[in-house]
Amino acid sequence: MADIDARSMFVEFFKTFKTPSGDYKYRDKIGEMPLTGSVSLVVDFEDLLSFNSDLAAMLIDNPKAVLGEASKAVLDVMRVENPSYADRMKVFHARFRKLPETIPIRKIRAHLFGKLIAVEGILTRASTVKHKLIEAVFRCKRCEERMVVPQTERFLVTPSRCTNPDCPGKSGPFELIVEESSFIDWQRLTIQERPEELPPGQLPRSIEAVATEDLVDVVRPGDRIVAVGVLEPLQESTPRGRLASFSSHLNLNYIEVSEKGVEEVEITPEDEVKIREAAKDPAVVEKVIKSIAPSVYGMEEVKEAIAYLLFGGEPKVLPDGIRVRGDIHVLLIGDPGTAKSQLLQYVAKLAPRGMYTSGKGSTAAGLTATVVRDRSAGDFYLEAGALVLADGGVAAIDEIDKMRAEDRIAIHEAMEQQTVSIAKAGIVATLNARTSVLAAANPAYGRYVFQRPIAENINLPVTILSRFDFIFVLTDKPDAARDEEMADYVLRLRSSPTPTLSAPFTEEFLRKYIAYARRHVHPRLSREAMERIKAFFLELRAKSEAPDAPVPITLRQLESLVRAAEARARIALRDVATVEDAEAAIRLEQAVLRQVGYDRASKALDIDLIMVGKPKSQQEKFIKLVDIIVTLERESGGMPISKEDIMKKAEEEGLDRAFVEKAIKQLKSEGTLYEPKDGYFKRA
Repeated sequence: MADIDARSMFVEFFKTFKTPSGDYKYRDKIGEMPLTGSVSLVVDFEDLLSFNSDLAAMLIDNPKAVLGEASKAVLDVMRVENPSYADRMKVFHARFRKLPETIPIRKIRAHLFGKLIAVEGILTRASTVKHKLIEAVFRCKRCEERMVVPQTERFLVTPSRCTNPDCPGKSGPFELIVEESSFIDWQRLTIQERPEELPPGQLPRSIEAVATEDLVDVVRPGDRIVAVGVLEPLQESTPRGRLASFSSHLNLNYIEVSEKGVEEVEITPEDEVKIREAAKDPAVVEKVIKSIAPSVYGMEEVKEAIAYLLFGGEPKVLPDGIRVRGDIHVLLIGDPGTAKSQLLQYVAKLAPRGMYTSGKGSTAAGLTATVVRDRSAGDFYLEAGALVLADGGVAAIDEIDKMRAEDRIAIHEAMEQQTVSIAKAGIVATLNARTSVLAAANPAYGRYVFQRPIAENINLPVTILSRFDFIFVLTDKPDAARDEEMADYVLRLRSSPTPTLSAPFTEEFLRKYIAYARRHVHPRLSREAMERIKAFFLELRAKSEAPDAPVPITLRQLESLVRAAEARARIALRDVATVEDAEAAIRLEQAVLRQVGYDRASKALDIDLIMVGKPKSQQEKFIKLVDIIVTLERESGGMPISKEDIMKKAEEEGLDRAFVEKAIKQLKSEGTLYEPKDGYFKRA
């Protein structure tokens, strides 16, 4: 009786429910379904709750029965609205979203079996789409009788006896007629709890989910999703038989990519008023910078770059389809004890979507994506890594220099193209990794040596170095006045039982501020700001017009300036980046160039230190040395050349002995030269 009432009540709900403006919300939606070819009607649970709370409660407590009745009600209304479409499709689905309560994956327990629940998480795996048999047609080989057997179990259910009373065999054999059987699309998903919900020291938990029909391929690995479905028990088994223990899985009724996106942080109208009020302060940018990691003393320029990284520039899609990233990447190279790790952990915690990883414990698969094989079914799954899971947020990679060379290569594409491409086991896919990277590294010689170029100071290839918008060198040099201030600051924090930090904004407010700005503010450069950045770029480029002059700046730095100016405007909740924003970005870029882009030999800015790893003055010497080796090799008839011969010829050409020693070592380590026998060299 309850089932019949449910169906008629749903019919009434779909026909009569009106929006505040007086439109028939669901009747109109059902009328539009034939235009899109859809068979699913998406219903907001709150609408059902306001229409009939008893029906809504019945849906939560007994979803298996009620969902079927709701789907039949959609068919009933469709027969009135569009009889021909109803006869053609025959089966429709009512799908429910926006349930009042979201159950954390960690809190799923046995008392929820058979209930309609909503879970939020990250999709980490998705199987290929398969086709599940729901109604099997069998033919008796003895009497040709056709039998229809509904399939509800995991394994194929065959008829036990022939339904024809005159069949001589009665018990078969039976043959499955695939052409006459009914199938639906089927996909297995794995939903993992979000990193920000993970208790310290715990492994993330996940739940299996099954998507069918039009729910397959709606989401992909790395997406943050909201899934609504019926929680069902799934019996575990071993090769020796079925166990008494059960795992749980979600039979999906509805799934969508989370609308919250980066802004998982909930912002109330009161918060919005406070954020708007704070943004009116002319010194809001300075206040935001001072509020970042207040327990870390000083580092104003670094914190400014981190503020720009957290707020981000505006991504652009050009008319030819090329996407220019808006995310800002920052690299910190620092002596031991300069608070790099504290900054990274703070930023990963502060960002609305932050992931912290350490280079030593990260592999290419863990950072990007991998294809794994399910032991039970033998299927291949695509599994998302840290950069994909941090899509729309910040990935903090500590000790990036300790990563294996083959693993570091994996982040090249993610940093510039902001995607992760994978081609393994026949799975070719591209996942989004629109994330800002904040990385930290230790100098190769223990402490940073300013006499050497940056590429020699850090164990990172220049292909990765060049992708960072801002690179900072954090040195630990004794300075009496600064050391006293720093010691007082640290000791005051450590000695107080309840230390207080004099930050303008609290961490909670700052997180909401970042989330609000990223959602609502989309800045663009003003004409004046464009002219100022252009003038700075052309001024520096003009210095390299002489034939032997180094290149001081490239288009990559120009794009970095644009991103930084937009990010500064976003901090102040402005839709237009002004000259003031452009000046701040230029000042920060100049600080970076002075630190890591200055060639002491030629006493000029040389961006090749970052882009190529050697200043122009060194590159020319390297080319000359390689030419000398080529000439000597030709003269010797392709035989290896002794080191002394190379030295002698190089000195005649004006190259000093110390440079040649060092250059031969470097060319050997790069693979340009090899040593077939001791003291003799040959080109590879």
